[in-house]
Amino acid sequence: MSKLFSDRGFSGSIKITPKEFSQLRDIIYDLSGIFLQDNRKFLVENRFAPRLSELQINSYTDYINFLKYDPKGKIEEFNLLTELITTNETSFFRDNPQLKAFRDYTLRELIDLGNKTGRREIKIWSAGCSSGEEPYTLSIIIHEMLKNDLSKWRIRITANDISNNVLEMAKKGIYTKYSLRTTPEEFISKYFVEKDNEIFEIKPEIKRLVTFGKINLNQDRSVNLVPKSHVVFCRNVIIYFDKEMKKKVLTGFYNNLVKEGHLYVGHSESLHLITDGFKAKQHVGTISYRKI
Repeated sequence: MSKLFSDRGFSGSIKITPKEFSQLRDIIYDLSGIFLQDNRKFLVENRFAPRLSELQINSYTDYINFLKYDPKGKIEEFNLLTELITTNETSFFRDNPQLKAFRDYTLRELIDLGNKTGRREIKIWSAGCSSGEEPYTLSIIIHEMLKNDLSKWRIRITANDISNNVLEMAKKGIYTKYSLRTTPEEFISKYFVEKDNEIFEIKPEIKRLVTFGKINLNQDRSVNLVPKSHVVFCRNVIIYFDKEMKKKVLTGFYNNLVKEGHLYVGHSESLHLITDGFKAKQHVGTISYRKI
């Protein structure tokens, strides 16, 4: 759940002009699909100033030229740019009403159907997985639901993010107590190994269901490579896209989902007036969507 950067951090001394902001915003949009509103100018200065200092670049015009024309800037800096424009704030078992709806409605239906037909397969896509808390949470829920029957099933959770840094953290599966602040205590003792100084490592059996990889939701080629899914989770991501980008991303999810597949977006996000390809389902305290 990589999110748009916050205002924490370095207070920049290099100011960005309206023209430079517009040019940099266009580069960021073309790269990631994230659209920076005009009121994000100070935040750009706040987050990018340390990088400009590190590169010994004295203006945003020079930085933009570096991104556009320098071979190193085009490759290495574009990767770093995704780290500068996103921040990752999440936890295990975040937004419990949604997870309860997933467990009691979506997952229960998929399990019942699989047992009935003999096709015991569940594929889930966590699009915008951040440092791994969401896909690992889904893996824990699946373990709790299937218990000893898990070995009879083919389960795959594909977890993607645009940030290399958070993906490396996710693969390691090591977290602080703060990441577990919304996790039931019985699950902490059952599915985590406590290390020194309140550091916790997710157990191998939970990791085993999850495959991590980098993705840019603005690139059709990458999205099309994701295996067909029964469920897509993309929470607290599309809120940072403009309407056209939202349509593009939701079309990608629609095409990825199997017939009557399920979609979960953030509790503050809505598909209203963006797409008519999904039907909303009301649950206690939340909404899920189903491919029509």
